[in-house]
Amino acid sequence: MKAEQLVREYLIHIGEDPDRPGLRDTPKRIVRSWDELYKGYTQNPEDVFVTFDENNVQGGLVYLKNIEFASMCEHHMLPFTGVAHIGYIPFGRVIGISKLARLLDIYAQRLQIQERIAEQITDALMEYLQPKGAACIIEAVHQCMKCRGVRKQNAVMGYSSLKGAFLIDHKARQEFIQLVKS
Repeated sequence: MKAEQLVREYLIHIGEDPDRPGLRDTPKRIVRSWDELYKGYTQNPEDVFVTFDENNVQGGLVYLKNIEFASMCEHHMLPFTGVAHIGYIPFGRVIGISKLARLLDIYAQRLQIQERIAEQITDALMEYLQPKGAACIIEAVHQCMKCRGVRKQNAVMGYSSLKGAFLIDHKARQEFIQLVKS
């Protein structure tokens, strides 16, 4: 069954007339929007890891904070939006800073939960960049909490994923947290 037909069936299911003027092209628009909302399925995280050898860059902390994102909750297929803070401690190799934002988008543009996004980001950093440590903190507002269920308008969910040095070195963990919160 074509995706547009599925959307028509959905409209009928909720009590709408898919042939009324305002909805005639809605199935096409929704299917086109899916190509953008879920393009992360067609992207390979490994492709963003064009690295630069920087043997003199060791011991410092590379981070990018307040990276905006939007994703779709896999439980209700409703959006959640927020910011991610991503960091790593290099071990002789670095990547372009925009690649951290691209990595976030690859994982966020799938049906997701924010905990998995953070874990996927730190796992990918550890696998492809091989830093001393990787960290990701995600804070998000979930529409499934705002417009249905408990209807909490100001709730912000947070999750942190820490790998390598960020797990064992309290100072590294504290430095990352202080930098992203400042």
